Amino acid sequence: MNKDILTAKKILIENDYTCVLYSNGKAYHSTLRGVKPLIDFLESNFDSAGYYAADKVVGAGAAHLYVLLGVKAVWAKLMSKDAMDILQTNGIDAFYDDVVPYIINRSGEGACPIETAVKEITDSKQALDIIKQTLEKLSKRA
Repeated sequence: MNKDILTAKKILIENDYTCVLYSNGKAYHSTLRGVKPLIDFLESNFDSAGYYAADKVVGAGAAHLYVLLGVKAVWAKLMSKDAMDILQTNGIDAFYDDVVPYIINRSGEGACPIETAVKEITDSKQALDIIKQTLEKLSKRA
């Protein structure tokens, strides 16, 4: 791992953020859960190309969003196998503390609904649309 990904990881852990984007001394971070911070970064038109990301949990949905953000590398405390494959297929270095077959949902009773929704998706732009639709459905249940 290069120094920028290590710096992003350090910032994430020391400040208890959920995700961090870091490059050349600039850091952007969030404490929001799930894929929401990544969607916020995308919708802000912030140019994240070439940044390095650190995240607590990266499933397939988050991996697709990191592809769209154009990051160089992602480190996660926990990463799903599908997320690792999506990142690597798109030329993004994937680092993690633990890799799992899939991300478990917040209730601990099954797979994450975002990961499930994009399971068979290979196009990240299509995945973004599906993620937004899934989030909308989930918000109506809450």
